[in-house]
Amino acid sequence: MNATTRLHELGQSLWLDNITRDLLNSGTLQRYCTEFSVTGLTSNPTIFDEAIRNSKAYDDALHEKKNDREAGEQLFFELALEDLTQAAALFRPAHEATGGLDGWVSLEVSPLLANDAGATVEAAKRLHAQAHCPNLFIKIPGTPAGVKAIEESIFAGVPVNVTLLFSCEQYIAAADAYFRGIRRRIDAGLDPKIASVASIFVSRWDKMVMDKVPPALRNRLGIAISGQVYKAYRERLSSAEWRKLADAGALSQRLLWASTGTKDPQLPESYYIEALAAPDTIDTIPEKTLHAFSVKGAVNAVMREDGGDSETVLDDFAKAGIDTKALAAQLQLEGTQSFTKSWRDLMAVIASKSEQLHRSQGSAGGT
Repeated sequence: MNATTRLHELGQSLWLDNITRDLLNSGTLQRYCTEFSVTGLTSNPTIFDEAIRNSKAYDDALHEKKNDREAGEQLFFELALEDLTQAAALFRPAHEATGGLDGWVSLEVSPLLANDAGATVEAAKRLHAQAHCPNLFIKIPGTPAGVKAIEESIFAGVPVNVTLLFSCEQYIAAADAYFRGIRRRIDAGLDPKIASVASIFVSRWDKMVMDKVPPALRNRLGIAISGQVYKAYRERLSSAEWRKLADAGALSQRLLWASTGTKDPQLPESYYIEALAAPDTIDTIPEKTLHAFSVKGAVNAVMREDGGDSETVLDDFAKAGIDTKALAAQLQLEGTQSFTKSWRDLMAVIASKSEQLHRSQGSAGGT
C-alpha cells in the first residue's frame, strides 16, 4: 500500500493541483485516480496559462473558436470548461459515492473581479449555469469583497471553492459566510445541500518569512497556521450551530490544504503533505509532489484536533517580530495580484496563439 492510499484510507481526499488537455487525453489523470487515489483537482489562471502556452493540444480548438469570432474571456472559459467537465466525469463515481463531498473540479472567476462582490456573484452564477456540471466548484477568493460574494453565491445555489485563505481569521470569515448562505437557503425553504471547500494556502507563509526568522523557526510557520485553522475547523464541526444545519441536510464546508509544494530546496518534497495528514480534509498536490510522496512519503502522524503545539510555535514567531495578521493580509493581496498577472498573461497568450493559428491557416489555404 503506497502513501497516497494510506492518506485516502485516513479520510483525507487527494486532489491534483493541475490540469492540462495532454493530462486528460493521455490517460494520465485516469491513472492517477487508479494508482494514487486522486479524487479531484483544482485549477487556477497560472495553471491554464502554462497549459495553453506550452502545449499544442489547444491549437485546433483555438483556431476553431477564433473562426467563430470568440475571443478573450469567453474563449478561455469555453476551453477551460471542456477540460474541467471531462475531468469531472472521471471523478463522478467518487462524487456520487460520497454524497457530493468529494470528486470535485474547480474553475476560478476572473481575478479582475476580486474587489467587486456583485460582479463576482454574477460571474459565478453564469459559469455555474454554463458548465451544466454537478461536481464543478466556482473559485472565489476570500478577500473582503469575496466574503460577501461567497454568501450570495451559496444562497444562489452555486458550489464554491473559497481560495486565497492564509490565516485562521480569514478562514473563519469565509466559513461564517458559508453558514450565512446556507441558513438563508433553509429560511427560504431551499435545498441546503450546496457544497463548499475553504482553501488554506500553506507554503507561501514559509517562503515569506524565510530570511526574517532564526534557523530554528524556518519552515514551521505554514504548519503552525494550519494547526490553528484545523482546530477552528474541528470546533466548527462540533458546534451546535453546525449540527442544526447538518440536521437540515447541509453539507460540511471541508477544509482544503493548498500550496503544499515545497518552496525550500532543502526540504523533502513530501514535507507539507506528511505534516497535514488529517481526516475530513482535502490536500491539493502538485504532480511533482504527488509522485515524490507516493514513492518516499509516509503517514506517521495525524494532525491534532486541539491544534497541537501551533499556538506555542506562533508565540515564538511573534517574539521573533513576525506579525502574522499583517502578513496574512499581505499574502492575500500578493496572491490576488499574482493571479491577476497570470490572468492577463493567459488572455495575451490566447490572443497571440489564436491570431497566429488563424494567419497560418489562412496562408495555407491560399497556397
